[in-house]
Amino acid sequence: MSFANNFYKNLKYSIDKLDPEVLKKSIDVIFKTKKNRGRVFFLGSGGSAGNCSHAVNDFRKICNIEAYSPSDNTSELTDRINDDGWDKSYSGWLKVSKLNSKDLIIIMSVGGGSIKRKLSLNLIDSIKLAKIKNCKIISIVGKDDGYAYKNSDLCIITKVIDQRLITPINESMQAVIWHFFVSSKKLQSNKTMW
Repeated sequence: MSFANNFYKNLKYSIDKLDPEVLKKSIDVIFKTKKNRGRVFFLGSGGSAGNCSHAVNDFRKICNIEAYSPSDNTSELTDRINDDGWDKSYSGWLKVSKLNSKDLIIIMSVGGGSIKRKLSLNLIDSIKLAKIKNCKIISIVGKDDGYAYKNSDLCIITKVIDQRLITPINESMQAVIWHFFVSSKKLQSNKTMW
């Protein structure tokens, strides 16, 4: 099988394996957050951080939902990493943002973090803070054994057949899923230009 065929096969598989009930419940949670004038905080690292930034734009412009991502402020983020360490960088930002029970955190991550493997500890610390603040958590992840999968209120898992493609497929699916959210009749407030 060619690389292209394998990639497309995995992408189709990932789309086909999405749980429509979890997607519907996620839209309901986002809608409730909007209705209660809560904010949506998108958290991710690496390519997922880039997706978070784009999602913030769409939630704000298309859905009129107040949304933010800590990775968008390079000066504050690098200052927090320098002074407090990577593990506390996002949670420190969320504390200053006065994260509260009306808010929602959406985690975008391939693995979802691991304490044992010391991966995405910034996301793990943020999830712990969200739990303390009684804040809802939705995760879009590629693995069902990570911290985010096990500790989110709702988790959208992006499955693959070929594990070598887990990162590109998951990060691609993050975009598909948030575009699905902002295109839903329940959330969309403003039409797109095209």
